[in-house]
Amino acid sequence: MNEHCDLTVIFGDAVMRKFIGTLPCGSTCKVGKLICSFMVSAMVGLVMSASPLLAHDGNHDDGKGIGNSAPAGIGGNGPWDFRNMKLLSRLPLADIGGGPENVLGNDLWGWTDSQTGREYAIFGLTNGTSFIDITNPTAPLYLGKLPTHTGNKTWRDIKVYNNHAYIVSDANGAHGLQIFDLTELRDTNGNGPVTFSATAHYGGFDRAHNIAINESTGFAYVVGSEKASGGLHVLNLSNPLAPVHVGNFAADGYTHDTQVVIYQGPDANFVGREIAFSSNENTITLADVTDKSNMSMISRTGYENHGYTHQGWLSEDHRFFFVNDELDERNADSPINTITRIFNVEDLANPFLLAEHHGVEMTIDHNLYVHEGLIYQANYTSGLRVLQMDDIENGILSELAFFDTYNTDNNLSFNGAWSVYPFFGSGSIIVSDRQNGLFILRLNVVPEPSMGFVAGLIMFTVGLRRTRRKRN
Repeated sequence: MNEHCDLTVIFGDAVMRKFIGTLPCGSTCKVGKLICSFMVSAMVGLVMSASPLLAHDGNHDDGKGIGNSAPAGIGGNGPWDFRNMKLLSRLPLADIGGGPENVLGNDLWGWTDSQTGREYAIFGLTNGTSFIDITNPTAPLYLGKLPTHTGNKTWRDIKVYNNHAYIVSDANGAHGLQIFDLTELRDTNGNGPVTFSATAHYGGFDRAHNIAINESTGFAYVVGSEKASGGLHVLNLSNPLAPVHVGNFAADGYTHDTQVVIYQGPDANFVGREIAFSSNENTITLADVTDKSNMSMISRTGYENHGYTHQGWLSEDHRFFFVNDELDERNADSPINTITRIFNVEDLANPFLLAEHHGVEMTIDHNLYVHEGLIYQANYTSGLRVLQMDDIENGILSELAFFDTYNTDNNLSFNGAWSVYPFFGSGSIIVSDRQNGLFILRLNVVPEPSMGFVAGLIMFTVGLRRTRRKRN
């Protein structure tokens, strides 16, 4: 019987898939055993080194740890540098539950109450989650805070489904998944901030870096946890207060972030399937996750000069995937401007890097989202940058607007804007700044039509004329 020196058992799939995987070593093969022994020693050295492939844990934060960051409130009084954006209001951390100086902001999301039409910002803090009514964006109202399930740590991530917020935290003990019924906010009159309690808690994992929810199907995808080698840990949210684990996808190890959609792009092989577009440290990894008992990898695509493939978002026609790499600017031999990578994903089995867009500032990009043809980027010390797709077929973008939430400097650091949520029906755009709190903004310009839009308008007009001629 052939035995194996299976290094994945020792180090986990997330590490080994990035290196060599499994070595065959016959039970009587001394050379094989020596190779295994050597590789174990070598891998120990790699694990002990500060490699970005090991993702976020308590000892490796790439400088984002609370102790390595500027304190809350630094440079928080403006003036703010901006173009084609309007500041509606700002709430500093101290006004939304920030409290002590070692509490910083991180992720955020939004919720629109379908019953009342009111809009809410859900703001992540290192020690909890704050809820702000922004229905009147010039006079937002802080309603209260849900304390963390465990400790005060850098990472917290929130998504919303079926009137519930789902909250995870990384490198933070047995935090698990906090679940909060957002309809409780309807009963909060604003007479004083409320200390909320979690409505429910799911303890099927301890830490997690992120959570994505496909609202079309009701499945949540927990990533960067200790489950599934850091890959997709899938939960059925049919009962919003009692998630049910239905599957894992670990074929490419650690996933840092993912977007999961019902695919409606040009690849006929996958139309109508549930597809995960994941950022996996040094690749974009696409998986068919329709069948939770048999999820499968479609493709795994790397690129040159990667630092840390952090997060990405699809164009609304599912033809392009826009990716931010969190460490490429910082790791470059000489200073470079922010790079947004544009992948053509029209053939899901064969994505390719179409182009790189170089931004205006030499800063680090973090989270980006696409809405109504615009790309909204939270780029740390240079704040919110809004890009328009001038000629996306050829990978050409340009900066339409910006608002610099971190006016202290534009250094290559992890201070400043962490995330952005541009999906409110009112047009309000919210940004979370680690030091300077919540910004409520609005575009102050009408975007120029893209080449694709112009071409589509021409085709529509020509078709309309032909139809009229036939009728006549």
